[in-house]
Amino acid sequence: MALPQDFLQELKLRCNIEDVISQYVQLKRAGSNLVGCCPFHSEKTPSFTVFRNNENFYCFGCGAGGDVITFVMKMENVDYMTAIEHLAARAGLTIPEDPKNAVMRVNKDRYFEMNKLAARFFYDSLIDPKNDDALKYITSRGITLQTIKRFGIGYADTSWDSLTGYLMSKGYEKEEIKNNFLAGISSKTGRAFDYFRNRIMFPIFDLSGRVIAFGGRIIGDEKPKYLNSSDTYVFKKSRNLYALNHAKNNTDSSLILCEGYMDVVALQQAGFINAVATLGTALTSEQTRIISRYASTVYLCYDSDEAGQRATKRAIDMLSDVGVKVQVVKIEGAKDPDEYIKKYGKTSFEKLLKGSNGHIEYALGNISAKYNVNVAEQKLQYLDECCTMLSGVFSEIEREIFIQKITEKTGISADIIRHEIKKRQKRNFEKNRRDAIKEDINKSIGYGDRVNADSAKNLATVKKEENLLGLLLLRPEYLDLASIKEIVSEDIFRCEFSKKVWREIVKNKEAENEGKSTFGEEFTPEEMGRIIQMRLNREKLSNNSEDVALELANTLKQEAKSQTDTDGSDDSFLKLIEELKKSKK
Repeated sequence: MALPQDFLQELKLRCNIEDVISQYVQLKRAGSNLVGCCPFHSEKTPSFTVFRNNENFYCFGCGAGGDVITFVMKMENVDYMTAIEHLAARAGLTIPEDPKNAVMRVNKDRYFEMNKLAARFFYDSLIDPKNDDALKYITSRGITLQTIKRFGIGYADTSWDSLTGYLMSKGYEKEEIKNNFLAGISSKTGRAFDYFRNRIMFPIFDLSGRVIAFGGRIIGDEKPKYLNSSDTYVFKKSRNLYALNHAKNNTDSSLILCEGYMDVVALQQAGFINAVATLGTALTSEQTRIISRYASTVYLCYDSDEAGQRATKRAIDMLSDVGVKVQVVKIEGAKDPDEYIKKYGKTSFEKLLKGSNGHIEYALGNISAKYNVNVAEQKLQYLDECCTMLSGVFSEIEREIFIQKITEKTGISADIIRHEIKKRQKRNFEKNRRDAIKEDINKSIGYGDRVNADSAKNLATVKKEENLLGLLLLRPEYLDLASIKEIVSEDIFRCEFSKKVWREIVKNKEAENEGKSTFGEEFTPEEMGRIIQMRLNREKLSNNSEDVALELANTLKQEAKSQTDTDGSDDSFLKLIEELKKSKK
């Protein structure tokens, strides 16, 4: 959907890229630019740069780049129009109406309204006297009526189509209800049926307080125990956290991360309003980035079973990568936080939080539990695992603290342990170096290029095309030159991505948007990063004259012609072969 260029420029003017990005990234001046640690990948040395002169950003580490719209898309994990809506609301601008846009927005609003109606339907069903067993079930779990209302908890009855019938009476079509993961449609009869039946229902809210999805817990022992909404037009489970709409108001910059809805409800009811949960999936990279915006410390409070321990280890690694401090809460005497709160109360849980271990101590504790250090062979295994684990710890102070603890436990000299750790660090460094070289080689031959699929087939051509496009991005005024107009057209580009970039350069030139492109609508954030890189690569070079542009253009034109001639020759050759076959017959 095309928005007016003057609107997009006004939006960018009011939503200064420096101001917007500063809400997420701590920026420092570096000449005329600003730098900071990239919010899209883990790094300790800043490689994320904001170019104030052309209102773009680029990360020299991961290749992410674009304008303020692209940044919001990637940071908030939203599509182009949602990013526009976000920035327009910030700037106090009204988005110009467009028939296609109106239809899209109406459809989106219908999904939100459908979810709101469904949540109300489930809530009314829970408090309906005829479903008294469902209400008794939830209150028997220690959940009060006030908490039920606060979270909008409801009940999906045992009927096959009560919700579907209700929503259809409100004007919704079967396909709409199905697409919102509230119903299925029988392949035999074509009738719609409710997805959620005989389940306690937990509405999932976005940060604006809109219902975007549902989680349902079965009453009884049927499987699956939990049924969660799949991704829909208004919901992506990998990009949301249960109850974050409440927890974001916590003032101490910490979150308690749980596995289930009931854990969160029980903890928040007990006063721990910073409790959140993932949504039926393992922790995702998108969720860790969201968490890092609201918390500097996360208390991992997963179940005490084996699966919970595996999830804890994975979460530690992922949260550490985005710079979040991790404390591991050890649940003893109960299988999960919900059960613990009911058995021991708020004060005991507070003690658990205060006594929680940092992720290093937690990992070393798990290693220690596996071995008896009084047995020589097991002591060696214990030391081997400890040294391997500590070789990945960045802080020398932290390493030293735990080296002393290992020394006390095993009687092995701290110097020997340090030496072993350094050996492993050296091996890690060499492995990372080899991996980096391998990655550079793959890049140099175009292998695994997700932005330009033609790279591996036409690497030399791709480089020339990107060279020319980068020069035209840097010097759009060249497009007005007769010499350039005569040679450069879409036909000289062989790669589809290059053709797409060329079309947008021309479109921006015609709209007089040089230097302030609105490519974001047509390109993904990854593609935008490549486009920014093209321009930056040309900026580094001393000669960006018209003659260079002409030379590149002529080379590409000749190559394109040669390719066409070759293709034509192949066709002629094949025709000749066919004629010879016929003559022999």
